[in-house]
Amino acid sequence: MESATPKTHHFWRGAIFLLSLLIAWHAAPAFAWQAAEGGNVVINEAAPSGLSMQAMLKAGGAVGYLIVLMSLIMVALIADHVMNIRSTTLMPPGLAEEIHRCLADRAVDEAKKKCLEHTSFLGSVLHAGLEETGGGYQAVEKAMEDSAVEQSARLFRRIEYLSVLGTIAPMLGLMGTVWGMITAFMEFEQKANPQVSELAPGIYRALVTTLLGLGVAVPALAAFAIFRNRVDELSTESTLLAEHVFADYRRSIQNKRRSRERPLDE
Repeated sequence: MESATPKTHHFWRGAIFLLSLLIAWHAAPAFAWQAAEGGNVVINEAAPSGLSMQAMLKAGGAVGYLIVLMSLIMVALIADHVMNIRSTTLMPPGLAEEIHRCLADRAVDEAKKKCLEHTSFLGSVLHAGLEETGGGYQAVEKAMEDSAVEQSARLFRRIEYLSVLGTIAPMLGLMGTVWGMITAFMEFEQKANPQVSELAPGIYRALVTTLLGLGVAVPALAAFAIFRNRVDELSTESTLLAEHVFADYRRSIQNKRRSRERPLDE
């Protein structure tokens, strides 16, 4: 049984919205930047001093835009995880009470149906246990543990993309940095004694890509750590709640076993 179905339409809706904002913002120039004949980015006399994000994106080039695209994916992933990795999604309110009541009434089939209707982490664990009610509590417990491990692994695989983005983004920034430094120092090959102003644009572009990469890596890795701890917390809580639902069933099985083992002369 599958775990909570991810709201992929929210993911793509958020990504498209953020991309549209980026395009609209980039199309409205805040500073008058232009390219000189040598391909170096220079500031127009009308442009104020200081840096803008728009100017940094232009300086970053193709690598910078790729990192920005990764940042949009990162934001969309974080929004998706915020909506799906939460207690009300993994543990639907009232589901545990309904399954507990069905077990008390010996309505196992009805309990299975309710678990299928509430597709979630808890529903998957409870459904796995209900499938093994005929084999005793040990079989039920083992089935719930296996299901909990499987559902946790799926959640961890979902948030793993944030870790991948946090690792790749600074590497792309480093690649842009190396390329910018190569471009800057190629001036020494063409000129015996180049001016500092001729080296500055290449070094500037190199440092911009590093900054952009770190700007994606830091929040991506921070979000990954937060969601990882959240998955640990909620998966443990869901497993304990599932065991609590089967507490009366476990006691009834133990009482039956004791009654069978009781000597006849007592």
